[in-house]
Amino acid sequence: MVATQEAVSSVGVWEDGSLKDAITDANTSPTPPFSHTPTPFDVEAIRADFPILRQLARDKPLVYLDNAATSQKPQVVLDRLQQYYTAENANIHRGVHYLSELATREYEAARIKIQHFINARDAREIIFVRGTTEAINLVVGSYGRKNIGPGDEIIISAMEHHSDIVPWQLLCEEKGAILRVIPINDAGELLLDEYEKLLNERTKFVAVVHISNALGTINPVRRIIELAHGRGVPVLLDGAQATPHMKIDVQELDCDFYAFSGHKLFGPTGIGVLYGKQELLEAMPPYQGGGDMISSVTFEKTTYNALPYKFEAGTPHVAGVIGLGAAVDYVEKINLDVAGAYEAELLNYATEAVAAIPGLRLVGTAREKASILSFVIEGAHPSDVGMLLDTQGIAIRAGHHCAQPLMDRFCIPATARASFAFYNTRAEVDAFIAGLHRARKMLG
Repeated sequence: MVATQEAVSSVGVWEDGSLKDAITDANTSPTPPFSHTPTPFDVEAIRADFPILRQLARDKPLVYLDNAATSQKPQVVLDRLQQYYTAENANIHRGVHYLSELATREYEAARIKIQHFINARDAREIIFVRGTTEAINLVVGSYGRKNIGPGDEIIISAMEHHSDIVPWQLLCEEKGAILRVIPINDAGELLLDEYEKLLNERTKFVAVVHISNALGTINPVRRIIELAHGRGVPVLLDGAQATPHMKIDVQELDCDFYAFSGHKLFGPTGIGVLYGKQELLEAMPPYQGGGDMISSVTFEKTTYNALPYKFEAGTPHVAGVIGLGAAVDYVEKINLDVAGAYEAELLNYATEAVAAIPGLRLVGTAREKASILSFVIEGAHPSDVGMLLDTQGIAIRAGHHCAQPLMDRFCIPATARASFAFYNTRAEVDAFIAGLHRARKMLG
């Protein structure tokens, strides 16, 4: 059960028994806890913060270009995880002892950091989950199951990750609803005219990816949201690829739900965030039952806890939440606007370089892109390209990237994908290009 009136007084509780002090502080704080004046981007100083980048792979300097799958972690995040496990480890919300109080405070402090990071109105709108996949499943299983019925329509896009396809398919099978798909052009851009045609009186939900994990396309999400809201339709954005590369402001976007993962944001695995507008979350039933998500339990009736705890059943990933808070601190200090501009230059440099390789075709050439180069080489399977690059210490991804319908759209089984972060360098791009030339000769 949650903390009650006999819990530690310095933590504090709401009248319903949920913790209050950290969240109250968050909603009275006028500014985020960190500010940083933009400065010229010093990539070598950044790289020094990531110990894994100094190691060898296959006896070669590691060139890590698989950031869309997961990012590396700065030393401050590693140190924060060690600090938690060596000096703060305890279960949260329930205990009356020192360690529990300390862990609870750090856990709720991380919620506040994330509230500021995405500019949510209220810390209660930040729900901790295992990752983007669970966040989407929570919305499907709670909001979707309550509000979508036979004949209703759900709109997704042709470039969605499986995590934003399969849960909706399951709901459609259960409810008799219909899944509609926004088509894309050959450059990998959504056809907004076709999207507008899909919106109708039967549309009950829209779910789209902010940045495609397979193409790098930055979708026009503000316009997508505006058109949906014109018909009173809520929108969920899959922000797994966006949060590491651009500043997210959920109030400016006016999205109803936003989902992202910690491990792509230079934080731990197994932790993620669902943002939801408070009025929607309040009206949604719990996604899972268990401890901490209740206010009281009898065999006759259970009453549920207040937000955000209604959706956080059981012992959470306390270390993951605290580690994600440290990752957010780090990213805030770097300044994503400055880092994003550097990444854009790096992507342009790499795009021009790969375009000069004979037989190589880029898959995804949208005018607005971030971080990702997806490609095929004539006569070579992407997995073979990936394995040959690996012998040179270069890490990329090869496969369908959990976007099989998108691969079908381009009539290919898979792509090779290089994905960049702000700690990558032009020298690493040069090594990648040289590796591609060698791989092409070997495979030719």
